[in-house]
Amino acid sequence: MEIAMLIRTPADLGAVIRDRRRQLKLDQAAFAKRIGVSRQWVIEFERGHPRAELGLVLRALGALNIRVDVGVDVELTTRRRAHGAVDINAIVDKAKRLGHDQ
Repeated sequence: MEIAMLIRTPADLGAVIRDRRRQLKLDQAAFAKRIGVSRQWVIEFERGHPRAELGLVLRALGALNIRVDVGVDVELTTRRRAHGAVDINAIVDKAKRLGHDQ
């Protein structure tokens, strides 16, 4: 069974980790040992501390068998473009073309 969840903030991710850790009946110390970090790191991560190292975050997710999928919200992208949002990729591409023309 798969459960999908939209993660928008470090606090959202921390809550997912905390809930899954508890489902697996791991205390913070055992979880920390499993992924090779301190218990304090687990506490901060579960509270949504925004500066957690990506490699450790991925290791934590793997230890809890949480799969990460990346997708594009096409509807949201379309709405943003319709409302005049800035397309940074188009700006960068244009700047590269202009730079090569000189």
